[in-house]
Amino acid sequence: MRPIDRRSLPNPTQAQQLLTTVSYVGSWDRMRGRRLVAFFAVMYFAALRPAEVVGLKVADCELPESGWGVLKLWETRPVSGKQWTDSGARHDKRGSKGREPETDRPVPIPPVLVAILRAHLEEFGTAKDGRVFGNERGELVGTSTYWRVWQEAREFALPPARVRSILAEKPYALRAAAITRWLNAGVPVAEVARRAGNSVEVIHKRYQGCMDGGEEAANRAIERALEEPAT
Repeated sequence: MRPIDRRSLPNPTQAQQLLTTVSYVGSWDRMRGRRLVAFFAVMYFAALRPAEVVGLKVADCELPESGWGVLKLWETRPVSGKQWTDSGARHDKRGSKGREPETDRPVPIPPVLVAILRAHLEEFGTAKDGRVFGNERGELVGTSTYWRVWQEAREFALPPARVRSILAEKPYALRAAAITRWLNAGVPVAEVARRAGNSVEVIHKRYQGCMDGGEEAANRAIERALEEPAT
């Protein structure tokens, strides 16, 4: 399990630029990019995995007109070849990662994301099976679809040197940026782990190099220890 490289994490300005640019990807008649703005926003503001976003149903979304909302995660749609799934479809159903299939993982979402999701549903409606996100045919969003849109958005949103770097190289960087933001905001690690669907151990291992101020705090603690009189 590799630690998150903080060089891959977009800052708030870069993330907003990427989300805005996504809306311009693809022709306006197909609205290829506009359909995925909210998709990527869920990853950035709620730290969902791509497969969890694909599996998100409207029935599991609490989207009030004002204030915070909640996403209840029951199922993910990991991508597999047809020969590897129980159903024979490319996307097989699984329970929310780290939990039993019959349990959910409620994730509070800020008002900005509530507004984005409400606007998305008003413009595009739902997929045929009631999921929040669908393609032009009302079917599941494929990995290749959101991957291509993301790569095109990077090329327009970032300067050439950044495009060649690992900055936001993968959509997953949005989830990592959200988790890092929560940690640096002082949210207890156990709560960050619960919302992200990880164990506390995984959060420590993967994000220890992304915490702001950790080195300075350690230095101050050592200084205080050095100043204490010997006993």
